[in-house]
Amino acid sequence: MQKHNLKRLHKNKKTRTIGRAGGRGKTSGRGTKGQNARAGHKKRPEIRDFIKRVPKLRGRGKNLNTSIQTKAFAVNLGDLNKTFKDGDIINPETLIKSGLVRKVSGNSPKIKILATGEISKKLTIKGCEISATAKVAVEKAGGIVN
Repeated sequence: MQKHNLKRLHKNKKTRTIGRAGGRGKTSGRGTKGQNARAGHKKRPEIRDFIKRVPKLRGRGKNLNTSIQTKAFAVNLGDLNKTFKDGDIINPETLIKSGLVRKVSGNSPKIKILATGEISKKLTIKGCEISATAKVAVEKAGGIVN
């Protein structure tokens, strides 16, 4: 073995250079000017701004006047007359099966029957809200409202 054939076990470590001569030059990877380019820069966490926009629990903020309760689905008498046969029982389940009403987040919603359209069939209505004029029209046609 000769001296020129010897190899090191560990290569030389490169020393880390600092400042303008550090291989990054001039702005050292900080872009140009502004808050981010300055020494000791600190930006506010962005999430804090979003948290501050959320209304506090003690009041409902801008949404103060909106109702918490879910609105009832409106079903017209004319639609019931077209969809169901004489003597059928109408409740939220039958309305969902017929396709007049759809489930809301997996649950059957509130349903209100309105007096739009005419009814000529004897229908039994259970478990639904009904307007006064619709109730009169259903009972006039020979139906029952529970």
